[in-house]
Amino acid sequence: MPVEIDEIIKSADGFRLEIDRERERADLVLDRPPLNVITMPQREQLAATFAALDREPSVRVIVLRGAGENFSSGGDIPGFMTRSPDHLSTLAHNVAAPERCTKPVIAAVHGYCFGVAFELALACDFRVVTESAQLGLPEQRIGMIPGSGGTSRLVKMIGVSRAKDIAMRSRRVSGAQAYDWGIAVAVVPDGDLDNEVAGLIEELKYFSPLAQRTLKRVLNAAQDSPLHIGIELEGEAYGRLRSSDDFREGVESFKARRKPKFQGS
Repeated sequence: MPVEIDEIIKSADGFRLEIDRERERADLVLDRPPLNVITMPQREQLAATFAALDREPSVRVIVLRGAGENFSSGGDIPGFMTRSPDHLSTLAHNVAAPERCTKPVIAAVHGYCFGVAFELALACDFRVVTESAQLGLPEQRIGMIPGSGGTSRLVKMIGVSRAKDIAMRSRRVSGAQAYDWGIAVAVVPDGDLDNEVAGLIEELKYFSPLAQRTLKRVLNAAQDSPLHIGIELEGEAYGRLRSSDDFREGVESFKARRKPKFQGS
């Protein structure tokens, strides 16, 4: 096991890291029972962990999930009073770690998913939720607003009207409604979350790692770009992939009617 990953496993506080190299998946498990509250130092550790997993060649897909009955009830509220305004204004950088990661990141959400936990889930590429899950941004209840990218991501994801409905009313959204509104890609019965996530992982692993991380970068850039700029970025990435080994293998496997063997180059 690489030293970097080994050190993270030893020093992790409030979460644990599980790597299944045979299945090419890593599970980052929020684990501070019973509510899996996320502390200020833990935010930095989580960001460092995503960065390390991005460099780990044996991992294709990363899953963010919670231990026990909940994903996470959110942040350590008293901890906010121990940090300076300057520090608090930069919290979104750590929470954006799943988005910066070039590999697919899945948030497997059950139970409570509030505050910074919801913001972390929104920064992931896919959200799979259970029917009984509850998601929300409750910061208005303590005289505060979301500060780690939650409002901006929600507006782009579901529109300003629905984002206001969730954030300005500190309203809890059910798993079913999260799916109906486009926050989640799937909603499943409570006992089916693991199977649904495992199926999504196997689907994502089928594709070229190179094309996959290129596409994630293009899509992330497109959401912040005018239409013609997004199209230009897409075209440039498309052209670069033309000379890749994976594209060549994809064409050859298509012609031979066989399953491709992508190498990520």
